[in-house]
Amino acid sequence: MTNRLNYFATSPKAMDILLNQEHYLDDAFKENKRLFELVKIRVSQINQCAFCIDMHSKDALKLGESIERIYGLNAWRDMPCYSKHEQKALQWAEFIVSAQAISDEDYQKALQTFGEKTLVDLTIAINAINSWNRLSKAFKPVVGSFDKN
Repeated sequence: MTNRLNYFATSPKAMDILLNQEHYLDDAFKENKRLFELVKIRVSQINQCAFCIDMHSKDALKLGESIERIYGLNAWRDMPCYSKHEQKALQWAEFIVSAQAISDEDYQKALQTFGEKTLVDLTIAINAINSWNRLSKAFKPVVGSFDKN
């Protein structure tokens, strides 16, 4: 396999846009970092991004998330370990990733669950991990290469 370019070194200003967005989202989800990581993992599963699944699973574990809840994300609808709030966030993530129209009913349910600001922030978070997934799939960084000791 040929090594692909380092996108951070090649276009640091572009990467700063994504990193600044991550800083905003880290602050926006400071009270619920585990949910933020679960959403990142689920979106990365849908997008089949091994690099991001690995990274965010490790981050979730560091935050105290259980291994059962991480590996259960692929079948979250049938797992009793997710709260209604978490289920709504995972459902919203799947709506956004699918790029299909969201019904007014589903939109209203999400708005009632999260409120205006959180719904926007959640949508931005889903789009952000989609961007990271696409970068990782295009440039194929080595899984685990960004691990922090």
